[in-house]
Amino acid sequence: MCDGMSMPPFHFAFPVDDLAAARRFYGELLGCREGRSAEHWIDFDLHGHQIVAHLSPDAGKRVTNPVDGEDVPVPHFGLVLAMDQWKALAERLSLAGVEFVIPPTVRFEGQPGEQATMFLLDPSGNALEFKAMADPANLFAKN
Repeated sequence: MCDGMSMPPFHFAFPVDDLAAARRFYGELLGCREGRSAEHWIDFDLHGHQIVAHLSPDAGKRVTNPVDGEDVPVPHFGLVLAMDQWKALAERLSLAGVEFVIPPTVRFEGQPGEQATMFLLDPSGNALEFKAMADPANLFAKN
């Protein structure tokens, strides 16, 4: 069922090379509540979605793909936030001295898919994107 009508929590497991660094980044910097954990993994609550950091030596391997003049890291994951939440997060991350892969910016300006976006890496090199749509109804609109 991929109709977007129901909103079940999303589950995403990803590799990290340092669980303590993941705990600081996701728990302290991003404010994700920690759930269950074991010696080799930690559950986090990312706005109601379950993300799981698994200890792995293969963490951080990535490539990029050109999108609107930027080299977007692939793979990546993140959230689509309300614009005020996105601005608050961008400010918090900037004040914390986070080095952005793609700094907070507006992409596809004036088009149906206009969005504010930013990309950053966690301590293991996993790429995250946080975005906000100029018009949230256009999340899946074609440009």
